[in-house]
Amino acid sequence: MKTLARPMLRRERGAILFIALIVLVAMSLAGIALMRSVDTNVLIAGNLAFRQSATAGGDWGIEAARVWLMGNPAALNKDQPDGAQFYYATWQESLDLIGTNPAIKDYPWDTPLPMDLGFDSAGNRVQYVIHRLCSKEGPPTESGVGCVRSALTKLNGPNIPDSQKVKDMNDTNQQPKSVALYRVTVRITGPRNTVSYVQTVLN
Repeated sequence: MKTLARPMLRRERGAILFIALIVLVAMSLAGIALMRSVDTNVLIAGNLAFRQSATAGGDWGIEAARVWLMGNPAALNKDQPDGAQFYYATWQESLDLIGTNPAIKDYPWDTPLPMDLGFDSAGNRVQYVIHRLCSKEGPPTESGVGCVRSALTKLNGPNIPDSQKVKDMNDTNQQPKSVALYRVTVRITGPRNTVSYVQTVLN
């Protein structure tokens, strides 16, 4: 009777287990990196949303400043008329309104000087200040007051569309020499200490 020799089994050395552990560690590191990336993106998106919300609050401040300018035409030729500490007939070139110029003094937003409209529905605090773009107090038509004037010209006539006519805040046509420009600066402070500034020029 013939006896068949059984083949000898190779001794297992655990190489597959070692490779599997390496792959597992690599996958774990990739998962952690992905989680951190997602968290960072969510944080950035949230901050951008807060900043956009704060900037949108600037519309409220600009509209409130426009309404005040239209309602007080007799008080626009002097600084802080009738206790309106947020209005200046001069542009105050020695003050930095948005805190970006270290060479000059910052505007005191944390004092009662600016107009404080309170908080909007998103929790943004809205403040504004108005500067007439003139070097001195007085009527803008006086010599020496030094106002920045609109470069637009008066347009009249039946064929001129309304969109091209130069009008002041009272909806009347004006010659450029009588049109004073007003710079409105709005500061919006958000609930996450987000601070945004919006500036516009009105005439």
